Amino acid sequence: MTTLCIANNRTEEMVGDLTGMTPLEQRFAGCGAQRMLWWAEDGDVLVLPWGPDPEYLAYVTGLTGVRADSLTFVVPPPGEQGDQMLTTDRLADPGFRAELRRALDGRAVDEVLAISPNGAVAELAAALGMAHAMPGHPFAAQGGNALVNSKAGFRALAAGAGVPIPPGTVAGSPAEVEAAIEHLLVQGHSVMVKVEYQAGGFGNEILARDERVDAAGAERVVPLPDRASVAAYVAERWTWLTGGRGQRVVVERYFADSAPLYAQFIIDDTAVVLSGCGEMVMQPVVIGEITPPVTPDAEVTAELVDQAARLCESLRVIGYRGTVSADAVLTPKGEIYFHETNGRLTGSSHLHDAYFGRLLREEHRDARYILELAGLKVPSFAQAVAAIDAAGLAFDPETGTGVVYSCDFAPADGSVMYCVIAESPEATRALETGLLALFAG
Repeated sequence: MTTLCIANNRTEEMVGDLTGMTPLEQRFAGCGAQRMLWWAEDGDVLVLPWGPDPEYLAYVTGLTGVRADSLTFVVPPPGEQGDQMLTTDRLADPGFRAELRRALDGRAVDEVLAISPNGAVAELAAALGMAHAMPGHPFAAQGGNALVNSKAGFRALAAGAGVPIPPGTVAGSPAEVEAAIEHLLVQGHSVMVKVEYQAGGFGNEILARDERVDAAGAERVVPLPDRASVAAYVAERWTWLTGGRGQRVVVERYFADSAPLYAQFIIDDTAVVLSGCGEMVMQPVVIGEITPPVTPDAEVTAELVDQAARLCESLRVIGYRGTVSADAVLTPKGEIYFHETNGRLTGSSHLHDAYFGRLLREEHRDARYILELAGLKVPSFAQAVAAIDAAGLAFDPETGTGVVYSCDFAPADGSVMYCVIAESPEATRALETGLLALFAG
């Protein structure tokens, strides 16, 4: 049996208007799409924005045990946005579809697995005669993925499910947004405003009056000392706040010094199954995570999972199928507030599906921590791999510890994303220190 893997990293359901992305942001998206290799099995067909780098392909398959020569790669021609992302027009290209049919060559496809299971993927699956192989196809074909990833829609869904969300509202006009911001500021609270479709904190801004806060989960903090400054801010930022196309705006209380957490599930026809949970690292937006989370105790983690499962059950009932990350914060007072769902393979999914699920032996899975961070500058991916091999830091399946490079961002900025796997949070940091020393200076 064969899986058709579609690496459509960055879609409008994820980040809104793709035309607003810079060339560098698009390049990063294309690099991130290569992580689809972590899900590949022998004989699979993968649709990628560009062909995989041979060094990265060999590295990933060397760890997963997949025969690299058994994989088939299909790359569509460039679209209106270029060749960095699998946009709708690239997936609809007739020549690409003909090539994909030839690559499949009558093979039985038992699953269509996409990073973002959106309408473009649903249409492609239907055109190939394999709608049955795409979980949740009827929901996706009607634009359901936009609902699951909408930060505005999330608040209604969570409120209806009885899941705690930060005080706030969803607003659709400048007057409503201004009033909602002022309502929270006048109570002495800081405010987070959110663009309806964005990812990784890049669509968030924090607004503050008297409270001194650092940006965490947002790109910046904007001081607004009075109502007039609120009005001026809304007027100046209106196009950005609405994604340039009249989207709704989320206005909610911002809780400073909170721990950002998530619980990730796989939703199928009959159940909501936990795949893992973790704690995000912000600087000031997301740059990585540690899983399992280290800040909450067992009781708080259990509450996180319980509430997130209730939220995901609502998504199951309305027809979503696939991976969902329910993101929340743990406040200094011990309160949990959920603030969004991400219906896709996220930047955490490979840790739970591939690392805990494939790289780690069963006896290690409940006794290992994974610290993943971005931005390690290296001479090249091949040299980065050689360096950890020579230093004895590379992942060892016998011990279930060591360093794994999860993504090669060298084509974008000369960096890699690394994962450090060890028996405790302290051990991951100690191992990370050794890794960073290899590339210091």
